[in-house]
Amino acid sequence: MIERLLPAYVSCAATREATVADGNLFPEEEELIARSVPKRRNDFATARACARRAMGKLGLEPVAVLHGKRGMPLWPEGIVGTLTHCEGYRAAALARAGDVLSLGIDAEPHAPLPDGVAELVVLPSERERFAGEAGDIHWDRLLFSAKESVFKTWYPLTLTELDFEEADLTFHREALEGREGDRAGVGSSGRAVEGTFSARLLRTDPAVPPVLEGRWRIEDGIVATALLLRADQREASAPQSP
Repeated sequence: MIERLLPAYVSCAATREATVADGNLFPEEEELIARSVPKRRNDFATARACARRAMGKLGLEPVAVLHGKRGMPLWPEGIVGTLTHCEGYRAAALARAGDVLSLGIDAEPHAPLPDGVAELVVLPSERERFAGEAGDIHWDRLLFSAKESVFKTWYPLTLTELDFEEADLTFHREALEGREGDRAGVGSSGRAVEGTFSARLLRTDPAVPPVLEGRWRIEDGIVATALLLRADQREASAPQSP
């Protein structure tokens, strides 16, 4: 699912399996979750199992994936990547730094956000746009996922927080009729729907373009979003000399 949202030079691996054996973890990883509850251990382990499959597709030896501040995964030198996990879906996406500056992915269940969360996530401008959209998509959950992908792309480049209200998102839906392997419809029914989104950043940083472009897809009850900055976009996002 995630691989449909990213170019071929990004190595993706995903699973819908509920669990993996903890024995797949490196000792350094075990230390990070030694006191974690079973759900946290499982999310951690399944995401890293995906990461090591993605490493293999890039011709890399499997290594431990530790984390820094805000849970940012720490990758081998010359590699950028991102992880996501939710009930029913775990995934990793990795690329070589020569191709990709930063990327973010996120997966969520295709269901409404819990009570009170939408008020913290959705801007008035975004709510107004959703008002005229079809009711077969939980736009609040899609928005949440896309903003998570925006944050995961932003944070490694700036090492600063980006709040939900500091990105204003616009979504576009694409027709899937006629595409091989796709049927237009609602993700919760096993059929797929997808499109693009634009994120206008309301807080700027010279390391990140002011507008980011991503993709989204809903399939089999899962919302997935992905956003990528190519390495050649670094120059475009840098401030220009007077």
